[in-house]
Amino acid sequence: MEVEFQAYTNESQQQKFVLPVDSEHKATEFRLFSIAKPHMRAFHLSWVSFFSCFVSSFAAPPLIPIIRDNLNLTATDIGNAGVASVSGAVFARIAMGTACDLVGPRLASASLILLTAPAVYFTSIISSPTSFLLVRFFTGFSLATFVSTQFWMSSMFSAPVVGSANGFSGGWGNLGGGATQLIMPLVFSLIRDIGATKFTAWRIAFFIPAFFQMLTAFSILILGQDMPDGNFHRLKKTGEKSKDKFLRVLYHGITNYRGWILALTYGYCFGVELTIDNIIAEYFYDRFNLKLHTAGIIAASFGLANIFARPTGGLISDAMGKRFGMRVVVMIIFSVFVQAACGMTFGVVPFVSRRSLGVISGMTGGGGNVGAVVTQLIFFKGSTFSKERGITLMGVMIIICTLPLFSIYFPQWGGMIFGPSSKKVSEEDYYLGEWNSKEKDKGSHHASLKFADNCRSERGRKVNNLTIPSDEVTSPNI
Repeated sequence: MEVEFQAYTNESQQQKFVLPVDSEHKATEFRLFSIAKPHMRAFHLSWVSFFSCFVSSFAAPPLIPIIRDNLNLTATDIGNAGVASVSGAVFARIAMGTACDLVGPRLASASLILLTAPAVYFTSIISSPTSFLLVRFFTGFSLATFVSTQFWMSSMFSAPVVGSANGFSGGWGNLGGGATQLIMPLVFSLIRDIGATKFTAWRIAFFIPAFFQMLTAFSILILGQDMPDGNFHRLKKTGEKSKDKFLRVLYHGITNYRGWILALTYGYCFGVELTIDNIIAEYFYDRFNLKLHTAGIIAASFGLANIFARPTGGLISDAMGKRFGMRVVVMIIFSVFVQAACGMTFGVVPFVSRRSLGVISGMTGGGGNVGAVVTQLIFFKGSTFSKERGITLMGVMIIICTLPLFSIYFPQWGGMIFGPSSKKVSEEDYYLGEWNSKEKDKGSHHASLKFADNCRSERGRKVNNLTIPSDEVTSPNI
């Protein structure tokens, strides 16, 4: 009778969703052109909102040739502003990860988008190099919505397809970095053709990304949902989701060495992307004496590659996971392809920690901004190196910072060089190691237990499928 009741319950729960789901109600299929709630609706809300933040954050670079003449900006001023635009999000991304763990991705992302939108509006009234640096700094905080995007997808999609969901949401969001190279020169030209002077036209142009950004925030609040079964607040109130402790969540995130390695790697795939977004339009404009719109079109080609590059990385991550498990040898090959490497990195992030997913996502995402800051400070600030020389040296840095990937190891699945541990460590051993005995007595670990069971697909067909849970729970940091 109990078995029949359980089967009936599972069937009725499946019927609540358009997409097939697992025991956590995460979608086991990723249907790109569907808007089915809550899974695919969350996907489209996440990438569109992140897209808007990218457009806002990099709205200035394609108009730099006009802005620098209006504000009398030097090369150093422009370099400092470029660094400022990506530096604020370093800590914002770490904070965003923790916020997602505690209040959910919906409130966390919408709040940040609304808080940073005024900085985009204020760009229209700046009058000095200092004010230009400040608006770029505060606008750049919005890039932390990448973390909520990846957290949201990891909360909505199951292990076999989470890489695809993360790859497409992150990639299509990053597409804003290329799209803005086309959008802003076009908007500027239209406003100027209507009758505004060029020094007025560029200021009015910033109202477009600011309004778009605010619109996406309200869409998330009205149409979005944190988890397949509802929002964090309601689930905690009804007891369906346990309330976690901030310090414990933070501890299990920052003590997991895998998160730090992924942060370094991401620093030299996404960090490189941010750097290029900041310098490429001005580089083509000055070096080849192109028109502003033409330089924007050429510069856009880099960011627009995200329409397929990062999603491809996510798809390959899922495909390799099904066949080879979490033995991600293929990532080292794709690290030379910046955007695909971004997607593949976040194909691994969801499995580093179940309890501290937001913190790990924030650390990795923050690493991308650190990489951008360091790269621009060393190679593209002032006149130490020419842009051509800086780009070459940046390539060397990418290779060096990718090598630590070889040291990432999951005892239940293996790593890039070695197979699973001979101690027969299971998924339950790894993920339940984040909970102590008192927390288990309260049932706080139940979500991790379901997650562990659904992660067995990460063993792959090439990995020993006979691994069984051990009697003792092993720490995830070993």
